Amino acid sequence: MTSLCRDCLAVKTEDFGRCRTCGSLRVVSHPSLTELSIAHVDCDAFYAAVEKRDNPELRDKPLIVGGGTRGVVTTCCYMARLYGVRSAMPMFKALKLCPEAVVVRPNFSKYHEAGRAIRARMDALTPLVQPVSIDEAYLDLSGTERLHGVPPAASLARLALDVEKEVGVTVSIGLSANKFLAKTASELDKPRGFAVISPDEAEAFLEDKPASFLHGVGPKFAESLAKDGFHTVGDLQRTELKDLIRRYGETGEWLKRCAHGRDSRKVTPNEDRKSVSSETTFFEDTADLAVLEDHLWRLSVKTADRAKAEGVVGVVVTLKLKTSDFKPITRRISLHAPTQLAQEVFRTARPLLEKEATGRIKYRLIGVGLSGLSEYHSDRADLIDPKVAKRAAAERASDKARAKFGSGAVITGRAARMARKDEG
Repeated sequence: MTSLCRDCLAVKTEDFGRCRTCGSLRVVSHPSLTELSIAHVDCDAFYAAVEKRDNPELRDKPLIVGGGTRGVVTTCCYMARLYGVRSAMPMFKALKLCPEAVVVRPNFSKYHEAGRAIRARMDALTPLVQPVSIDEAYLDLSGTERLHGVPPAASLARLALDVEKEVGVTVSIGLSANKFLAKTASELDKPRGFAVISPDEAEAFLEDKPASFLHGVGPKFAESLAKDGFHTVGDLQRTELKDLIRRYGETGEWLKRCAHGRDSRKVTPNEDRKSVSSETTFFEDTADLAVLEDHLWRLSVKTADRAKAEGVVGVVVTLKLKTSDFKPITRRISLHAPTQLAQEVFRTARPLLEKEATGRIKYRLIGVGLSGLSEYHSDRADLIDPKVAKRAAAERASDKARAKFGSGAVITGRAARMARKDEG
């Protein structure tokens, strides 16, 4: 057994509950601790943590980062989560659950600055850093022990201390031998955690977990798996691969790999962002075009907001659907000029949706994305549709109003109708 103190970074070949060097109780012990080198590093409630860092008066209060009463929760602190508040929840529902919560509008430039500072510290550890989002990344620290003089686990613990001290937010770390298990481990001990899963213990560790424990299995999919007799990960482990593929296609193959803790994906650094997208899984499958269009509009706004935050435009709009029997449908169309505008994403994707949503098939998921990305410079005129420039100017004005006064400051007729529906 090997133990690591996460405060003084002492590494000992023994199992102890309290560090013999500094007395800290923040000790992680595992037989393979010094042998594993693939990590998933995830900031804890990142946006909320940055806001609390910059305003100490918020430190002991439940905090929600998001829009106005007609908006949604972007993220929330762990204190707010104790009341049942969750990301993507309508704001009015979140405030009913936690009326004393403080609501702060997102400040993406501030979050990106903190994210860049954290990324710089990751890059100092290893050249093999694969960002997943602004606040999480995979790291491959293979071969870094000679460079840093300590095993990867100690380098990661030092990273966590540095980020907390110098950036002012906390991170949780998962350590393993592949990306799937590292991601799984990072979710086990949040916030400010450090968890380890080795491949030789993965099957036994996962066996008694519910199927929904697998990252990527949402509530609706878990319900379908349960109806088919797959209640636990162990049920999936004991099922033949061909049977899972027969039921779920490529998803069945993915389920089998995850159930056994297998993952051959490499940590790929400097991988250009290929797309920005958003998707949602419904509580109930639907074939109603009006309902699907409402969701498409919400996701178009969300995708556009992400593109604007990252300073990119896309020339390809992709509509993603998944039927009630898990059949994926993807439709793409190229634009005459790249965009990052919600109106253009929605106007392009809606005809694709109309062709698929004829009322005969129910859908469990819808998503929309932009790809063929390039850096945003300015909105371009479209000779085929001269009204694009006017719509662009209107949306930019709306963005400024939302940034200054909240997401409820400017609202479309569709969004207003959807808000009334939610509140009703």
